[in-house]
Amino acid sequence: QVVAVYGTLSDLLSVASNKLGIKATSVYNGKGGLIDDIALIRDDDVLFVCEGEPFIDPQTDGRAQEELTGSHTDWLTLNVGGRYFTTTRSTLVNKEPDSMLAHMFKDKDAWGNKQDPRGAFLIDRSPEYFEPILNYLRHGQLIVNDGINLLGSTAFFVGVLEEARFFGIDSLIEHLEVAIKNSQPAEDHSPISRKEFVRFLLATPTKSELRCQGLNFSGADLSRLDLRYINFKMANLSRCNLAHANLCCANLERADLSGSVLDCANLQGVKMLCSNAEGASLKGCNFEDPSGLKANLEGEKVLPGVDMEGSQMTGINLRVATLKNAKLKNCNLRGATLAGTDLENCDLSGCDLQEANLRGSNVKGAIFEEMLTPLHMSQSVR
Repeated sequence: QVVAVYGTLSDLLSVASNKLGIKATSVYNGKGGLIDDIALIRDDDVLFVCEGEPFIDPQTDGRAQEELTGSHTDWLTLNVGGRYFTTTRSTLVNKEPDSMLAHMFKDKDAWGNKQDPRGAFLIDRSPEYFEPILNYLRHGQLIVNDGINLLGSTAFFVGVLEEARFFGIDSLIEHLEVAIKNSQPAEDHSPISRKEFVRFLLATPTKSELRCQGLNFSGADLSRLDLRYINFKMANLSRCNLAHANLCCANLERADLSGSVLDCANLQGVKMLCSNAEGASLKGCNFEDPSGLKANLEGEKVLPGVDMEGSQMTGINLRVATLKNAKLKNCNLRGATLAGTDLENCDLSGCDLQEANLRGSNVKGAIFEEMLTPLHMSQSVR
């Protein structure tokens, strides 16, 4: 506006305030010089009044604003799932130029991004998982809030990984995959102790089937425990103390029993197909079930040194088992299936082999002294 300048500087400020509807406190000339005396004003001067803020050249400010609007350093606000994030266009574009975020904000309005009433760009994603992504674009590092427990944060990292894949932040995906791998607890292969297993047994209902497949019990003391019907298939029971344990109808298929002590254990109806009992001691074990349920040790790899002296094994199935050099002295093998069994150098003295099937078995060097019943040739290899 054009106003007449007269009187004092205070009069000029008062007129300007009334004309412009502001509370003018300072007057500047066209070059930004502060005028403190009205006598310094010339007839053709263009004056600028303000309410106390520093002088800003409108022409320079207009060019700067125009440049700012077209550049990649202008500030913008994102509304991600209802949470606001303020960042710069360069942050979203420069770090990952091929990402979805870069394409959304590289060229202004190229994607027709929707804005809320506050002017923030709407992104319908999880703000919790978006924040680490934005921090990564800012710093190039995976930064997690203090509230996140890194030792138990696998689920959080998986969530961020899914968002990184959605936005196409390829370099962050690699960081997250490493973080997820490192956050996984180390596999514990340490053997289960007697105390742990007893606690496990007490917490399990009696009618529930216990499955201990593939578990590591190496060296554990499981003596005198009631282990009936438990599935120990492929479990590591090496060097275990199973003396006097009740393993009735337990499944020991392909289990490692090497060096274990099973003296006087109840093995009625036990399944030991293809298990390894090298060097195990089975003295005085009971394999005989009055109900007729027979123990099955078919394919058992009972290798050198196993001691089964005095065991009750009526009707036991030891077909094609390896009993080389085993001690079977005074065992009850009446009606046992020993077809194809390797009995080389076994001590079978004092055994009851009545009606036992020895067809195809290897009895080279075996000791048959003091047999309770005579061994008929029809029972052995022809």
